[in-house]
Amino acid sequence: MSTNSSPKHRIANWDAEVRSVFDKGIFFSARQALRRHASGGNILIGATVLALIIANIPALNTNYFDFWEQEVRLQLGDFNLFSHSGHHMSLMSFINDALMAIFFFSIGLEIKREVLVGELSSFKQALLPIIGACGGMAIPVLFYYFLSRGTDYAGGAAIPMATDIAFSLGVLAMLGKRVPVSLKIFLTTLAVVDDIGGIIVIAVFYSSHIELMLLLYALVLFGVLLLGSVMRIKSKIFYLGIGGVIWFLFLNSGIHPTIAGVLVAFCVPATPVFAPRKYIKIIRSSISHFKAEEDPEDLEKRTILSKEQLNWLKEVESASDKVISPLQDLEDSLHPIVNYFILPLFAFANAGILLLGMDPASVFEGISLSVIIGLVLGKFVGIFSFSWLAVKLGIAPMPAHANWHMMAPMAMLGGIGFTVSIFIASLTFNAAIPAQLDLLNHAKLGIVVGSVLAGLLAFIWLHFALPKGVAPDAAEE
Repeated sequence: MSTNSSPKHRIANWDAEVRSVFDKGIFFSARQALRRHASGGNILIGATVLALIIANIPALNTNYFDFWEQEVRLQLGDFNLFSHSGHHMSLMSFINDALMAIFFFSIGLEIKREVLVGELSSFKQALLPIIGACGGMAIPVLFYYFLSRGTDYAGGAAIPMATDIAFSLGVLAMLGKRVPVSLKIFLTTLAVVDDIGGIIVIAVFYSSHIELMLLLYALVLFGVLLLGSVMRIKSKIFYLGIGGVIWFLFLNSGIHPTIAGVLVAFCVPATPVFAPRKYIKIIRSSISHFKAEEDPEDLEKRTILSKEQLNWLKEVESASDKVISPLQDLEDSLHPIVNYFILPLFAFANAGILLLGMDPASVFEGISLSVIIGLVLGKFVGIFSFSWLAVKLGIAPMPAHANWHMMAPMAMLGGIGFTVSIFIASLTFNAAIPAQLDLLNHAKLGIVVGSVLAGLLAFIWLHFALPKGVAPDAAEE
């Protein structure tokens, strides 16, 4: 037998391969998140267009709007899990209060990961998008306020403050590898900070009629989750099960239930059961059991494994589960559910605006105009001016391989508000009241028009601002 086929040599090769795969996997989640957000944006666009079409076909629109008013029940005896203050949830409220809580749970996981090991973990790296995001939230609110003060829609000032990460990264994806990775990271971090701002706004301004006892029960359960994290309980069922109870308590306590999703996410442990060294040791031991004395050709055959071989591979599988932290495992598992199901369903349910009979000129007046100006002009001015000041004053560095000709359309790209903007609009105006329903429809119309306009302008601007060919750091992606 040659030296190259010796048992020790083969085991060493396997060990090297395992280490190589593990090292590459460190960055896998981040790359996958960028790709999923980008492809998820395409599905969001399709769901939005489909909703607008169906909502304006006379033969279908009545069924479309009535469908979302159906009751949703998960009932045992007289107890219905999907009930709010004794009232059954409609399908629309189930999407907005239950499914969107899962969306905000995934946002909470993403924020925690970014703070621990991502872009927000380095204060110097995170400073520019944080400052840009602050401007991108404050200036649109001011623009909206000055355009709407004294009106019955002045309370919607928070609507244009959000940036939709899926849509915005989808626009960048259309430009391929011409976009420097540093700009993608800038936009992603900015959108995460925007989400934090949106969460704070929802928690502070959209909570009312607080039931203190229910809130107290929820706080006790939060204490249990935190204790579990301190005691290194890694069971995902433990956090999801108790988190579901906390969501129900928030739903009925007056605190918006999506906030429960964020807070539960912060309790999920970010450390794995096994350290990478122990994981590699277990894999090495398991692989070594595939005896080197066996004919190498037997390992090439597709055949039923022996009981011992099955046990060894199960050990590898178990170790693989334990080397990934519950936080990263849940975040990775939820990305496809959120991007390919929850957000498209939310868009399909909420973007159906009845345009029939609506005066086209109304898009450029009232709340629609205020939202459009806030998203397109307010976001651009806020993100660009605050970023420019931060760099010029030496507070934060410019992203690598970028210049102001590229940063300007990136600021414009922040005007794609869509998902969270529609969500805040739905919280601001009560669709059950006819006058507010009209305001809600015009607000949604302003969000759609403003987001599309910001996206188109940013895409065209970036097309001319970006250098031809592959960006210098594209290979890092």
